[in-house]
Amino acid sequence: MRARAKAFHAELKRRRTVRDYCADPVPREVIEHCLLAAGSAPSGANQQPWHFAVITDPGVKREIRVAAEKEEREFYDGRAPQEWLDALAPLGTDPDKPFLEEAPALIAIFAQRHGVRRDGATFSHYYVPESVGIATGFLIAALHWAGVAALTHTPSPMKFLNRLCRRPAHEKPTILLVLGYPKPGCTVPAAGGVKKPLAEICSWI
Repeated sequence: MRARAKAFHAELKRRRTVRDYCADPVPREVIEHCLLAAGSAPSGANQQPWHFAVITDPGVKREIRVAAEKEEREFYDGRAPQEWLDALAPLGTDPDKPFLEEAPALIAIFAQRHGVRRDGATFSHYYVPESVGIATGFLIAALHWAGVAALTHTPSPMKFLNRLCRRPAHEKPTILLVLGYPKPGCTVPAAGGVKKPLAEICSWI
């Protein structure tokens, strides 16, 4: 158990977020197995209140980029408080998001506010944000384990994803996951690999 725990930590410690992707496609089977891993996550009352929309069509990716950059420009030009912009500065991010077109695949992750039965009747979902967050973590870890890099992108608001992914209004887009293989020479910010030590993230009572 100790060896497996240490090995898993060592593997996830290698994970990095990148923003420069080559166009080489990720095999569909790889993505689907990673989605099955995400779908195995625990959820409130086992209602699995998530939907993963995989986008590989270049035209749709282009539309997503245009819509996302519109929201990002408004964010950087006025909506974001200075403290937030200062926190982002070391990462070198800006409103331009070429990776939304360059990466071979995007996964729009939706949280289902309620369920829908076969007869059209609705029923409540419980602990939706928590459940979707856990499943997203499983997905990111599975992609890394498979050798696929991923970036969590969160333009706000993201309602344009409902239209472009043809998802119903009761599903709320939470994260746009960008995935693929890093471009040769791709780098990450120096601060990108620095994680808090155990003493700062854990306490034993």
